[in-house]
Amino acid sequence: MKRDQVLAWLAENVPAARIQHILGVEQMSGELARHHHLNVEKARNAGLMHDLAKCFKPKKLLQMARSRGIEVDPVSEANPHLLHADVSAIVAQEQFGIQDQEVLQAIAFHTLGYPGMSKLSCVVFLADTLEPGRGDIPDLQALRLLSKQDLYQAIWLSCDYSLKLLLESRCLVHPRGILTRNWALQMSTQKAQSAKHPQSIARG
Repeated sequence: MKRDQVLAWLAENVPAARIQHILGVEQMSGELARHHHLNVEKARNAGLMHDLAKCFKPKKLLQMARSRGIEVDPVSEANPHLLHADVSAIVAQEQFGIQDQEVLQAIAFHTLGYPGMSKLSCVVFLADTLEPGRGDIPDLQALRLLSKQDLYQAIWLSCDYSLKLLLESRCLVHPRGILTRNWALQMSTQKAQSAKHPQSIARG
């Protein structure tokens, strides 16, 4: 993948304000990957391509998802925008020849997450919510600090933050967002318990 090719494609298909967000996610994905000793290039590539389908019309999102075998559940059918992450992964593969499954999954999972997702996917998921362009309110500042300390706790609390906004605005909540939140909470809890009792965990 050549970065300039992706940027040229984005310039033709995505508004300038959205490109600023994309570049913020690209940068933060790389920073978090470096901090957590992950592959920085993969993280930046996924961040750069995470919103390729962001501005596709609902009909196109539904058509592309169905034609490629992506499940369209009732919540996604009512709000096709939720499919843009999965469809962005399709565009990354078909338009830019991306074959790396870890990168494609990080793109596909960046909106709703996925229980058991890789740490690379975790990084891009967090960067999408927390990149500097999202604002500077105290909640986001705290989550940015946390994302460098504990990926799973940061995901759990980022999900809580997003769910609160969805509930307040009376939007539909996708079940996968809840599953991701519960998974991250369990992972964070297990990590905290193993840190407290390393010998009993090792013996068990």
